[in-house]
Amino acid sequence: MVTARRPGDVGEENQVDIISDGHTLVLHGDFDVRSTSAVRLAIYERLEGHDHDVVVDMSGVSTIDATALRLLAVATRHAWLTGHHLTVRNPGPAVRRMAHLTRLAHALEVERVAATA
Repeated sequence: MVTARRPGDVGEENQVDIISDGHTLVLHGDFDVRSTSAVRLAIYERLEGHDHDVVVDMSGVSTIDATALRLLAVATRHAWLTGHHLTVRNPGPAVRRMAHLTRLAHALEVERVAATA
């Protein structure tokens, strides 16, 4: 597990935990400008180190900002240009809302889930 915190950060707020499960990265916490470098590194390591596509599970992300969404959009494009896919799984309402507000929703590949009857 990697915790995206810098020395000198106080408290538990404004951090994201990154758990690697093979080609899936599971994020928990607040995904904002302070954690983008750690998430970027984790994503690009997966894209370059594996032949598999990368999945970013966002079910544990409570808040996200425009910088973090921009990172996901740029990484999605990079993956596509290198013959891979970067898929966002389980974005919560706050993530979806911010993606629409920033007009980055079209730039993200969100995993489609079959509807249950």
